[in-house]
Amino acid sequence: MSTCVFIQIRCKPSTTYSVADEIALREIHSELYSTSGEYDLLMKLYIPDEADVGKYINDHLLDIEGIERSLTTMTFKVF
Repeated sequence: MSTCVFIQIRCKPSTTYSVADEIALREIHSELYSTSGEYDLLMKLYIPDEADVGKYINDHLLDIEGIERSLTTMTFKVF
C-alpha cells in the first residue's frame, strides 16, 4: 500500500499554468486542482511504499521551474 500525501504548491507569478502542465506531463499525481488562497495548486499524490517521502517529492516534483514553495500534508488512516 502506498502513502497518500496532499501537496499545496505556491508558484512564482505567472507560472501556475506551466507548473500544472509540467506536473500533468510527469503523470505522478492522482488529482491536481487550482485553488484560491495562499497556495495556487493542490495535488494528491501516492508515494510508493519503498520510497522516502521527502526524497520522492524532491526528486519528482520540486525540480519543476516556477515552484516557489510547497506544503506537504501526510495522511495516516482512512476512515
